This record gives sequence, C-alpha cells and structure tokens, in this order.
Amino acid sequence: MPTPSEVLDLNGQEVKITNPEKVFFPEAGFTKMDLVRYYLDVAPGVLVGCKDRPTSLYRWPNGVQAPEDAFFQKRLNGKHPEWIKTGVVKFPSGRQADMLTIVDEAHLAWAVNLGAIDINPWPVRGADLDHPDELRVDLDPTPEFSFAHTKEVAPVVREVLQEHGLEGWPKTSGKRGMHIYVRIEPNWDFTEVRRAALALAREVERRMPDLATTAWWKEERSGVFVDYNQNARDRTIASAYSVRPVADARVSCPIGWDEIADVEPSDLTISTVPPRFEAVGDPAAGIDSAVGVLDQLLELAWRDEKEGIGDAPWPPHFPKAKGEPKRVQPSKAKKT
Repeated sequence: MPTPSEVLDLNGQEVKITNPEKVFFPEAGFTKMDLVRYYLDVAPGVLVGCKDRPTSLYRWPNGVQAPEDAFFQKRLNGKHPEWIKTGVVKFPSGRQADMLTIVDEAHLAWAVNLGAIDINPWPVRGADLDHPDELRVDLDPTPEFSFAHTKEVAPVVREVLQEHGLEGWPKTSGKRGMHIYVRIEPNWDFTEVRRAALALAREVERRMPDLATTAWWKEERSGVFVDYNQNARDRTIASAYSVRPVADARVSCPIGWDEIADVEPSDLTISTVPPRFEAVGDPAAGIDSAVGVLDQLLELAWRDEKEGIGDAPWPPHFPKAKGEPKRVQPSKAKKT
C-alpha cells in the first residue's frame, strides 16, 4: 500500500510529497523522500544552476528500476498549483510550450514529487528566453575511451576559454563525461552561441587531435566528443547538483579545477554530496560574477569560415541550416 503523503512548508507554500517511501534507487536503497531531502539540502547550489530557467523534467515515476516508464516532460498541463511559475519557450519547429521555471525550494520539491530525478534547464532566463546567458561545453567520451581521458581534455578547454576572455566552471556529468559552463552576456541568439561553441570545440580538437573530436557522426568519432550542438535551441544538459538516473544515484556535481585530477564520478552521490556541500561550499558559487562576451570566440569562428571551415551538422530535428554539410551518416551517403 502507498505510504501516507508528507506535506512540506517551503517558501510559504505547502508541497505534498505523495508516496514518500517509494523506492527510486533499489540498489542504493534511496526513496522518493530521500531524493526530495537531497535537493533541499543542496538547494542553494541547485538554484545557481537552474533558477529562473525554463526546465525539462526527466521523470522516472517508478524509479530507475523501471526505465520503460521514464519520459521527458517539457510542457506543463493545467494540473499544477497556481503558484508554480512557468515560461513560454519556442522550439526549432516553431511550436511553443509553457514550461516549468524553477525559482525556489518549493518548485524543486514539487518537481521531484512528479518523479523528476534530474533537472534539465535551458541556458536562458525568464527575462529573455531567446538569448542564452550560458555557453555549455559537454565532454562525452566514446565507448573505447574513459572518464580519465575526459579529465585530460577539460584543462585544454579551460585554456582555450581563458585565451578568449572567458571563464569555465566544471562539473561531473554524473556518468562518464564532464560539463563546463560559461556565463555570457545575453547578447547573442542560440545560433550565434552555437557558432561560438563550435569554434571553441574545433580549437580544442586542433590542440588535441588524437584525443578530442568534433565529429558529429558516431561512426567517425574516436576520443572525447566536444558536443557543440548542446548549445542549439531546445538542447539541455542535467543541471548542477542534478541527480542522474543510475543505480548508485550519482550527482552531476560542480568541482574545482584543482579537483579534476583526482575526482571520480562514483564518489559523488546523494549520500556524499550534501556533506561535501556543507563542508566546502559550492565550487560554482561565483559563476554569476564571471560574465563574459563571445566576441573573441566569434572572431575565431569567422577565421575558420574564411579558411573554408564551414558549419557542422545540426541535430536531426532542426531545420536545415545555411551552409550546413549533408546531414546524412557518411556510410549511408550516396556516392557521387
């Protein structure tokens, strides 16, 4: 039988947690209420990453043991409390949706009660939903490479960023990769931010040709993929301190640059991150004070284009872009 609901008083709102003892992580023994308590324990850090941002929810209503029931929710239907804040975003298709905008602990707890394990915010804020204030670097090792290789690429990303007047803030992805976030002035649209991210990725690849790659097609990749397309409109990444739907409840955890050499994703879980947060604080706490501009990266993109290095493939559900190469897997392309 379902256990009785538990009501939390958060930010002046009552948030009902239904079936709080439902097990979400059988291997680790964590329940829905454990997940709620985790997010509340690290809420100041979570909100640095997702506050005022339209957010997709990766919902696992029956826990990680039932992946067949998991789904992404972008649109909020009418069945939500009046105090829930939302924002209307436009998708590449031209359609739009009213999405949850997390602003405080009450919104976090309400989302987790829906079965949301990880939080996936857009790189924009409510005041301007068409101009990102964040450039995102997603380092994703191919199957034959490891997290250790990711740790080799991350400092080179930082080096390139700093040479172009920007500061990166790293975090583990909670799986095999790493994310590096960069706060920017919201002066460029998604297309221009992606263009800057592509130029950054190509420069990292030039410096580490045997390890870093920008190859979009998996059959051509080898090494650590620097995923420039995570900056396209409607692409999202798990937020800072977001729990990931894996057996041991790992966390996408902000870390200091001096921690990269020794960090292991398996050490950062919903059990270990709250005491870490209490002891050392949030390594990304200063991110909003390190806002940069994309001028130098866009200059790098312009130089690439002048040398004949044009656009790269976009994700499959995006309209064909001007100057984009054939959007077809190379092994399946028609031979001329």
